Amino acid sequence: MADNTSSLRLRIFDGTRQLFSKQTSFLVSIVDGQQEQQIREFYTTNDMTFEGLPFYDNLFDNYTVLVSADGYQQAGYVPVKLSNQYEKTLDIMLIANDPGFSFVNARWPEALAAYPFLGGDVSDATGAARYDDLLDKTEKSLACLLNLGEAMSQIALSQGTPLDYIKEVRWDAPYAPAQDRFFGWCDVRLIDQVKVAAAAGKFAVENAPGLFHPGATSSWKQIQFGEANVQLTFHENDTKMIDGVSCVMIEPDIDYYRDPAAHVILEVVPNALTHSLTEPAQVYVLRWIAGQTAGIPEFAPLYTIT
Repeated sequence: MADNTSSLRLRIFDGTRQLFSKQTSFLVSIVDGQQEQQIREFYTTNDMTFEGLPFYDNLFDNYTVLVSADGYQQAGYVPVKLSNQYEKTLDIMLIANDPGFSFVNARWPEALAAYPFLGGDVSDATGAARYDDLLDKTEKSLACLLNLGEAMSQIALSQGTPLDYIKEVRWDAPYAPAQDRFFGWCDVRLIDQVKVAAAAGKFAVENAPGLFHPGATSSWKQIQFGEANVQLTFHENDTKMIDGVSCVMIEPDIDYYRDPAAHVILEVVPNALTHSLTEPAQVYVLRWIAGQTAGIPEFAPLYTIT
């Protein structure tokens, strides 16, 4: 007879993507799929295993796990699918309520090596000055840019990744890098690559893209994760020839939520009402947890959160 219990290993990391090192008391809540609370206790270790959690062999095995600590933003994941056949490992990241950014490994030489399109339109000195100005004046915009660069590097198209098609970033107002998106010029062939990916179930078309992206003509959202998916929006009426390559304007961003209704109700509408923008630190946490849960290579932008 199969065991009617399941096990969960929970590891807690900080914004440096290392196991949480500060002595902290973590409040861990574990709720099963029928909304019955199984665990709600304080723990002082960053690596713990919960045995004897009920196994139902149905949708009730889709657990919700939340972790909180004084001075830190609550984080969690749902659904955490538990099994009676193996121990499930869940990695959660906690960052401070008022997080900072460390760009020590994201200086101009490292950034240019990772993303040549950052300086594709100017001399190295001009590109460095422009990049350093972004770092000094709008850290969140740089964090967003690096989040998007790392996330797009992990999108496998039939030929390359989206980064292979981006030629330049736009730095002119009102298209300069922002804390929730950037605009750039990409090889028009990227659009067909995304269509192929959509046909393979990796992206979903976004209808009426101009509603939330003025001037957009087409848009697709990655659907690999429950949260923090890349959206690639194209402005095909804005064109440019770069080194003999026909290019169109691209507008990448990352949404908190995969579900369209949740995206509109929980993200777009509140942001519009409060005039707030997507927080790159929150995207960093959500995308890191999503990647760890999916078992893909770690989401590791050039910067970290302190």
